[in-house]
Amino acid sequence: MGLEEKVAFIKGNEAVVEAALRAGVNGFFGYPITPASEISEGMAKAFWENLEAIKKGGKPRYPDYQIFLQMESEIASINAVFGGAATGKRVMTASSGPGMSLKQEAISFMAGAEVPAVIVNVMRGGPGLGNISGEQSDYFQTVKGGGHGDYKVLTLAPNSVQEMADLTSLLFNLTDKYRSPGILLADGYLGQMKEGIIFPETKTEFTDKSSWCLNGAKNREKHVVNSLFINQDELEAHKIRLKTKFDLMEKNEIRFEEYKTRNAEIIIASYGVVSRIAKDVVDTARKEGMKVGLIRPISLWPFPQEKIRKLAKKTKAFLTLELSFGQMVEDVKLAVNGQCPVHFYGRYGGNLPTEEEIIKQIKKIYKKK
Repeated sequence: MGLEEKVAFIKGNEAVVEAALRAGVNGFFGYPITPASEISEGMAKAFWENLEAIKKGGKPRYPDYQIFLQMESEIASINAVFGGAATGKRVMTASSGPGMSLKQEAISFMAGAEVPAVIVNVMRGGPGLGNISGEQSDYFQTVKGGGHGDYKVLTLAPNSVQEMADLTSLLFNLTDKYRSPGILLADGYLGQMKEGIIFPETKTEFTDKSSWCLNGAKNREKHVVNSLFINQDELEAHKIRLKTKFDLMEKNEIRFEEYKTRNAEIIIASYGVVSRIAKDVVDTARKEGMKVGLIRPISLWPFPQEKIRKLAKKTKAFLTLELSFGQMVEDVKLAVNGQCPVHFYGRYGGNLPTEEEIIKQIKKIYKKK
């Protein structure tokens, strides 16, 4: 894009907007819902200012074609994303809680039709309407395939405003690379908190989509973007191709942060905003003579199970921290595969665990040892 480096003190949601613009987003289709609404608002403002600059004969900040539509519902939003992505343009949406539930059918269609798009979920409290605080209770919905059929969705989980920007940019590149939808799974705290960040000059990896996208059929072969295969053998062949792609993602796109795990007797597993508290807990625990480390999955799917499996061979216990009843803990247990105990501690309704609470849990585990 050739945009200048920018230092900013902004909300996580605002960082998503700026990163998406720098990544060359062409279209945003959304329906406002707290705590994700600033993403829709920011996109509308940026696209309008760009259009006004063009009308006045000035130089547009973002030179490519752009469209913003506030749709009549979350269902309409995600289906508009499906349509826009099928034309080969970079498109996205953002939502939370009940809105994400309504989008699941279309996400399944997009995965089946191999259409890339970025979807941002700024998680709120649930189930039902819940509240507008931050939780992490959409983990199962996201990484286990919230819609119907066999499919996987690239899922990246930031833990800072900087990563809200960085992982948004990365998702645009990865979804294009694999022709598959991707989800930025953040929580309400990250969407609303303000931090200083740096937007470096963006190196966007644009993928040639001319072999499949719907960009006008003149002087080329017919393209069909489709997830319907009536013939059983055709569907099986299609699904084998999808599985090959998902296997490739699992091989190449696992991301995690590791902190002081080398000699750790207890390893905390957490993601998102809770992992920030967990890192401080590691330092405090070590000052008190307890050998504690941290593994933070950044890619929730694909999940860093091999790394956790290796850590389980040399540690004595895991403690998984989440803002839920315990969802990621199941993947941690599968990765550990019985090599050591896996404990869990969670808070609900938008409440965050304190450092003191977590230290108390660690001391309990030491007593059990």
